[in-house]
Amino acid sequence: MTRPLNLHPDRLLPADPAVRAIARDLYGSVANLPIVSPHGHTDPSWFAKNESFGNATELLLVPDHYLFRMLYSQGVRLEDLGISGHEANPRVAWRILAENYYLFRGTPSRMWLDWVFAEAFGMDVQLSGETADLYYDTITEKLATDAFRPRALFERYNIEAIATTESPLDTLEHHAAIRESGWNGRVVTAYRPDPVVDPEFEGFAANLKTFGEITGEDTMTWEGYLNAHSQRREFFKSFGATSTDHGHPTATTANLTASEAAALFDRVKDGNASAADAELFRGQMLTEMAAMSLSDGLVMQIHPGSFRNHNGWLFENFGRDKGADIPTRTDYVHALKPLLDRFGNEKDLSIILFTLDESVYARELAPLAGHYPVLKLGPSWWFHDSPEGMRRFRHNTTETAGFYNTVGFNDDTRAFLSIPARHDVSRRIDCGFLAQLVAEHRIEDWEAAELAQDLAYNLVKKAYRL
Repeated sequence: MTRPLNLHPDRLLPADPAVRAIARDLYGSVANLPIVSPHGHTDPSWFAKNESFGNATELLLVPDHYLFRMLYSQGVRLEDLGISGHEANPRVAWRILAENYYLFRGTPSRMWLDWVFAEAFGMDVQLSGETADLYYDTITEKLATDAFRPRALFERYNIEAIATTESPLDTLEHHAAIRESGWNGRVVTAYRPDPVVDPEFEGFAANLKTFGEITGEDTMTWEGYLNAHSQRREFFKSFGATSTDHGHPTATTANLTASEAAALFDRVKDGNASAADAELFRGQMLTEMAAMSLSDGLVMQIHPGSFRNHNGWLFENFGRDKGADIPTRTDYVHALKPLLDRFGNEKDLSIILFTLDESVYARELAPLAGHYPVLKLGPSWWFHDSPEGMRRFRHNTTETAGFYNTVGFNDDTRAFLSIPARHDVSRRIDCGFLAQLVAEHRIEDWEAAELAQDLAYNLVKKAYRL
């Protein structure tokens, strides 16, 4: 039995009629603002080559670990979905998603995908086993047209700027191709140094060697290693980078002397560091990156608190980023103190903190960001990039940190068409939160209108220097 697909115009807005009316007006004022996507993992080759996405599975299923981790949790084999280069019939893989689409009821993935199905592809019946072929054929046929090429979609959804994320070892050839093409879409890179900063990253020793070959620096010495980072950061800036990104297991920082740091580097450079030395080195490198950011102006993003590749078998057979990363408890107050002792009062340095541990919002992050000039709070991230996660973030941080120590929204996605869907969710949730404050006479309606614009557009541009 097919069922209609309807996107209610008031979805996610407060249920109380009086508050909903306020939220509806606020949302109407920001719904069509340009999208600024300052942090994500879309593939720059999409925009460089501007080729068709191929088919529904390649566009919507294969890049989205939110989808296949749920399917995997219910016993679906990743091989059957064509993940990590495994050969699979894309129509069959799509049917697997369709037949199991009920698993996503109540999840953000369901909300994002329904938006994509209805708004992007004009579907008016729900995805199911019965409609799997209709969906696959309709989406795949549309993807073959010029209107659904990457650049056309970028322009259709009013994306003002988007940042991809690359390793220091990346040549940025796709960003060069975008620039040389003459296309006006703004696609910038971000500096993600994890492969040459984390001694426990696979191939770390070989990565250091390549790092030296790329930069011409002696990356087997502490001085040469730091020089290589400075050089690559400038290279990334030449392709529009305004930020760095650091995906460390914890928020640990360190502030060693130069001789202590050099000795530590000598212990870790061969890739055989102890767990304690690896953690200390990552911590020292956050402080070194902060020093470089103070010099070159790149905004720092710290994304700690994920136990990466928790499923060892999955990592060995399918690689990174396959849905097996799990949140952990994370300390910020003690972990950040060495960095903040050195740089916490710098007005020209900007560090954006993210968390997967919601218990620290009110206890640690909001008080820290509500005091130190250097700190801002990133939005709800990853497992908490959801309506309830966004509400919890606002409820737990606003009274202590305010709105202006936050940085708007970022989507942090590999799934291109989920970008407008996710930004729409964020705008609706923020407008609902502001409407409640107006209804309780905690802010004026004109203040809520200004805040709605700031949260949807202005803060992100300012925070990321875009």
